[in-house]
Amino acid sequence: MKHALFSCYFKDGIENFAKELEENGYKIISTGGTLKALEKAGVNVSDVSEFTGFHDMLGGRVKTLHPKIHAGILYRREKPEDVKEIKELGTQPIDIVVNNLYPFKDTYLSGASDDNIIEKIDIGGPSMIRAAAKNFKYTTIITDNADFERVIAEIKENGNTTLETRRDLARKAFMLTAYYDAWIAKYFNEKCGVEFPDEITLPLKKISELRYGENPHQRGFAYTLYNGDESGIGEAKQCQGKELSYNNYNDASATIEMVKLFYKKPTCVAVKHTNPCGIGEADTIHEAYLKAYACDDQSIFGGIVGFNREVDKATAEELVKIFLEVIIAPSYTKEALEVFEKKKNLRVLEVPGISEVRKGGLDMKVLPGTVIMQDHDDKEDCKLNVVSKAHPTDGELEDLIFALKAVKFAKSNAVVLAKDGATVGIGLGNVNRFFAVQAALKQAGDKAKGAVLASDGFFPFDDCIKLLAENGVKAIVEPGGSIKDELSIKAADELGVSLLFSGTRHFKH
Repeated sequence: MKHALFSCYFKDGIENFAKELEENGYKIISTGGTLKALEKAGVNVSDVSEFTGFHDMLGGRVKTLHPKIHAGILYRREKPEDVKEIKELGTQPIDIVVNNLYPFKDTYLSGASDDNIIEKIDIGGPSMIRAAAKNFKYTTIITDNADFERVIAEIKENGNTTLETRRDLARKAFMLTAYYDAWIAKYFNEKCGVEFPDEITLPLKKISELRYGENPHQRGFAYTLYNGDESGIGEAKQCQGKELSYNNYNDASATIEMVKLFYKKPTCVAVKHTNPCGIGEADTIHEAYLKAYACDDQSIFGGIVGFNREVDKATAEELVKIFLEVIIAPSYTKEALEVFEKKKNLRVLEVPGISEVRKGGLDMKVLPGTVIMQDHDDKEDCKLNVVSKAHPTDGELEDLIFALKAVKFAKSNAVVLAKDGATVGIGLGNVNRFFAVQAALKQAGDKAKGAVLASDGFFPFDDCIKLLAENGVKAIVEPGGSIKDELSIKAADELGVSLLFSGTRHFKH
């Protein structure tokens, strides 16, 4: 007689599946809560202890960890030595294993006590799953209840599952145990304070197959690295619009990270190709958007706009006047959502955590054959050192701090001109810092007069200081650290410009 072993935390559909296996000649054996659920449903099921002749131990920690179970799962039917040993042991082949694991990840993320988290580390489950997956030539392993229909259809048609199906189910099984163990390793690294272990496996889960990648000839997929943070793009709630594309994901994530820097006041960030094209900070979201729009009313077209406060009807009515790909906010009024409905393809995302400051976390880039990682750049440069004779006014200092936040997410070499809580010129992605300054000044035009500038890196020469002063810029902040800092300080003093050093570089490549 064929045997099917059930041991499931998630029990959806197991009763009907077990009954269909019974009808097709399988004897059902089970453990604990799964046993009770099957008995209640009227399945003729035997306790694992009857199969092994051994009772549960240690409060249920030891149930299936027994030679008769694992020999039955790993039994190779065509090997004479295996046939002999199975008979001597007095056990039976186990042809199907149905198992899913204790919810370790959910328990870990729920804030449960360490004792409760540890108890959700499944031992018997992964052992049975790996054994059955290894022996897929003979044994069918089911770790996803959604596969019940597929398996029973093949059994009804062929009397057994096909080798192709068993191999695919083994693939899914090993993916599950790898993902499961990655979460356990993540937990222990966190408890031990190890951020960059010698070996690392990231628990990634596919959330979407995209229409294509960065370009139409590339395939694209989205995976989530959810760790309890509700502000990541993978956790966004889509209120309306088309599916997000590869580029949408990338740009939307950059938008979220930019918005989170400006948590103190209502702020709007407009993004194009992961770069800011306008940022506005004001007393209301509506005014903040108008400031961001005014910085570059051309580049914002087809871009993404993010907010750190609820979007109201008046702001929504401004937003629909132009073509945008995505709008992101912590929430929307009912009236604002009604306005957006006029543009069916407009993607409207709700990310409640976007208004909270980002602390901690990792940034990573996947290179051919290599992954590089670093701490998230969450340092705020609020302790600025005035190195010139001239000192900034209170208003200029506030704009300098604003500009420093804005320049952190502009691709290097980058500079940002700001005035009255808004960007007025952005120079980014240049191979020369002087070129970046020229680009920002050209965009700002007359708005550069009375503005301030933040640079993500130091000025290697005094030419940038002189050009900025010529165009009416009153205050400048840069990291400092050039061997020619004294030339920049001297130029600032001669031209009556306030020059401040932050002591921190913010390159973004």
